[in-house]
Amino acid sequence: MAATSAVSSGLASRYATALFELSKEQDATDPVLADLQGLAARIDESEDLRRLISSPLVNREQHVAAIEALAERIGMHGLTRKFLGALAQNRRLFALPQIIAAFRETVARARGEVDAEVVSAVPLDEAELEAVRRSVSTYAKAPVNLASRVDPSLLGGLVVRVGSRMVDGSLKNKLQHLETSLRGIS
Repeated sequence: MAATSAVSSGLASRYATALFELSKEQDATDPVLADLQGLAARIDESEDLRRLISSPLVNREQHVAAIEALAERIGMHGLTRKFLGALAQNRRLFALPQIIAAFRETVARARGEVDAEVVSAVPLDEAELEAVRRSVSTYAKAPVNLASRVDPSLLGGLVVRVGSRMVDGSLKNKLQHLETSLRGIS
């Protein structure tokens, strides 16, 4: 399994780098990034789409037809459509989530940006997200691309990840520390 992951990671990096270079040449990095982020959201939301891109039982022609129909329906940029078509033709759709993540990282690195994730117990509004973005940007000393998600099990507070660093200010974490402290006293 680790070997498959390493192969997929290397493959994703090569495809993402190639797409980034093409998007820079065509001055289309922003629309391609927007297309891929929208596609990533659709993949996260749709079990059928995840099954389609990962299934070895779907033949090449079906992959190509399905991905072309999806790109057309969403109204993707021409470069994104060609890229997805090439992935489908080369039977590489299974690596699409990793390619999208690698493309995001490549674009962020080229722009001097840092990726961060904030996890909260309840959805944050735009003002709260902007406050977190400013704080993380000050901490990272760089512009920040902030992704957010909700995890009700946190009970309250936030968990912020910047690269390999994590700040856990969640109520769940504080209660776990309190429980550990109380066990040590008895």
